[in-house]
Amino acid sequence: MARKDHYYNKAKQEGYRSRAAYKLKQLDDLENVISGGDTVVDLGAAPGGWLEVAAEKVGPRGQVIGVDLQRIKDLEEPSVNDRIETLRGDMTEERTRERVTDAAGGTVDVVVSDMAPNMTGEYSLDQARSLHLARQAFETALELLDSGGNFVAKVFDGPDVDEFRAEVEEEFQYVRATTPKASRKESSELFLIAKGRLTAPVSEGDELEVEIVDVGNEGDGIASVDGFRLFVPSTEEGDVVEVRVEDVKPNFGFAERIDDE
Repeated sequence: MARKDHYYNKAKQEGYRSRAAYKLKQLDDLENVISGGDTVVDLGAAPGGWLEVAAEKVGPRGQVIGVDLQRIKDLEEPSVNDRIETLRGDMTEERTRERVTDAAGGTVDVVVSDMAPNMTGEYSLDQARSLHLARQAFETALELLDSGGNFVAKVFDGPDVDEFRAEVEEEFQYVRATTPKASRKESSELFLIAKGRLTAPVSEGDELEVEIVDVGNEGDGIASVDGFRLFVPSTEEGDVVEVRVEDVKPNFGFAERIDDE
């Protein structure tokens, strides 16, 4: 049997709306994108395969917001459907992105996008449109994601994908490109999985003067830069030192003194 038939039949047997559900399942199995209690925004959500999987993953304490140009029918299981809100709109339009922001009521934990363009059959055009949609999803993710949040987006492989990935890598702690087994064999689709949204006010390589305001359990001094904790070895509380940022995590970073080099 062709791979298409396998996942189509599997979706029918297990009650999912589309074979695409297994793409998100496999991506999540690979990188643990969605956790219990998360708020997830699903872009390009119709007919609802990814919504079903996301709602299962977030559990009763979580929330899933689905967006698509097409109407998304309610799920049959009320307990799962209660976790889902759907919006009809075009993610390339600012007003739709504003509606998503309002529905989220603040920052979210995960943004996923399976958006794809209407296919013309001309690959270069379809690939360019796919990349445009992925960038729209990325911009939405930057607006919505909390520090440490995760992002998944589909794009057709081709020109400028490496450049796009580099842009994503600037905003996240870790980025991986992969194609799940549930993708059709003939498809050129590629998924970027980005983990650990970086919202720090500093970047690797920055040089700045900081004051050590506390000392951590390991003995390193702690500076605060706009509320962001920066660990600095060989310093004591009250020191004012010049440092170079060496590593940045979602909620804290590490720096080395350069005033005594």
